[in-house]
Amino acid sequence: MGKPDLKIDWATHEAAKFACENWHYSRCLPAGKLVKIGAWEDGNFIGAVLFGRGASPSLGAKFDLSQDECVELVRVAMRRHKTEISRIVAIALRFLKKTNSGLRLVVSFADPDKGHAGGIYQAGNWIYCGKSPETKELFIDGRWVHWRGGFYSKTENTPQRLMPGKHRYLMPLDAATKAKMVALARPYPKRAGSDTKDTAGFQPAKGGSTPTPALQSEG
Repeated sequence: MGKPDLKIDWATHEAAKFACENWHYSRCLPAGKLVKIGAWEDGNFIGAVLFGRGASPSLGAKFDLSQDECVELVRVAMRRHKTEISRIVAIALRFLKKTNSGLRLVVSFADPDKGHAGGIYQAGNWIYCGKSPETKELFIDGRWVHWRGGFYSKTENTPQRLMPGKHRYLMPLDAATKAKMVALARPYPKRAGSDTKDTAGFQPAKGGSTPTPALQSEG
C-alpha cells in the first residue's frame, strides 16, 4: 500500500477545536492566541498541530529570549493516521517560521506522568534539555488545571497537587539560536512503551474512534 496523499495547511478554529476535544487527552482547546495548522490524508482530516504562548508568561526568559521570540508547541492532536507525526510537525514548523520571521525558538514538553518521553521530538532531532520544575495544579470546575501564578482563583478548600516536571524539548529556528541551545543538550530520556514508534508526545485518547466531519482548511 502506497503512502497517503498528505496535505498540511492552516486549520480553522472549528477544525482545531474538534481535534483537541476528540483526539487529545486534555479534551480541550488551549486558551489564548494560537497558530493552528491542520493535516489531511487522502482528503480526510486527521488532526492539528497548535502553537501558542503556553502556561508560562516567561517561556523564553530561561533562554534569554523575549516573549515574541519564543513559542510553545501546545498541542499535537491526531486521530489514527499513516504519516509519521515527526514529519507532520516538521512541516508545521516550516509554516510557523515562514509567517513569523521574528521567532527564534519553539519549546515543547512531554509528560512522563502520561507515559510520554517525547518520541516525536527525538525522531525530529529536537534538542532535549532536561525536565521543567514541578508545578502546582488546582481542581477547578471538575478538572485539574495549571495554577498559572494566580490565573485561577484559589481558596483554602480548593484541592491542589504538585505535579512532577515534564521533559523539555527545543527546536531552534536559526543558526545562532541553535548554537546556544546545543550547549544545553542532554541525552534523550528512554522512550516509554507507548512512545516508541514516532507517536505523539501528546498522544490522543481513543484516536480515530470519533467520526470526523468534513473540516476544511482556511483559505
